[in-house]
Amino acid sequence: MKPLPHIQAPAWPLFAWLSAGLAGVAAPVLAMLWLAGASRTAPLAGVAGPIMALGLMGVAMIAAAASGRLWIGVVLALMTGTGLAGLAITLGLPALPHPLSTGLAMIIASISFAARGALFARSGLDKGWLIALFVVSGEAAVLLTAAAQLEALPDWLLVLLPAQWASTAIQATLTGAGARAASASLIALGGTAAATLLVVLLWPRRWTYLIMFTAWLGLSAMVWQTQAAA
Repeated sequence: MKPLPHIQAPAWPLFAWLSAGLAGVAAPVLAMLWLAGASRTAPLAGVAGPIMALGLMGVAMIAAAASGRLWIGVVLALMTGTGLAGLAITLGLPALPHPLSTGLAMIIASISFAARGALFARSGLDKGWLIALFVVSGEAAVLLTAAAQLEALPDWLLVLLPAQWASTAIQATLTGAGARAASASLIALGGTAAATLLVVLLWPRRWTYLIMFTAWLGLSAMVWQTQAAA
């Protein structure tokens, strides 16, 4: 997707790209190294999906917002996801049982996160990456809280978060269930990506936000129903 003419260069570009690197690469790598240390390979296997999802979100959303280009966020996120998967395997995670499913989940998640970053680049102009950073930090905090204290947050809150959808989808492909088990989460990610890109393409028409938020709530309800029926 080409940048629109009114997209501005990011304010404080060095900090923008450092934020993408810290949130999407450095933090997940440190988390994996910590979990893999002192014979902690079992905990790593249980949270590798969430860690990869947070890495994809950090790189895709912030990079797309900083550059104003969807494809930059997607490409950098996929490179990050591939690197994190390779690191996890090196640290003791079993070989990917469904590599194609894992790749599909990463692609869909990367596009979804980058689409939100591209929207922030249009709505926030040169400070869109700051909005992306705040969103990434907020969703990461919720997921980390849920991982540390399983009953701390209600399920209805978690199903509203695209980061949780990506986490569930990627983790399902890592544990052997495959993409079919994560189909609801993948559909939700793809649906929100399409709705968000509609807003980006038709910007600055604000009525498209109604479509985006309606799709988000409807897809969240679908994920909720699927999890309740499982």
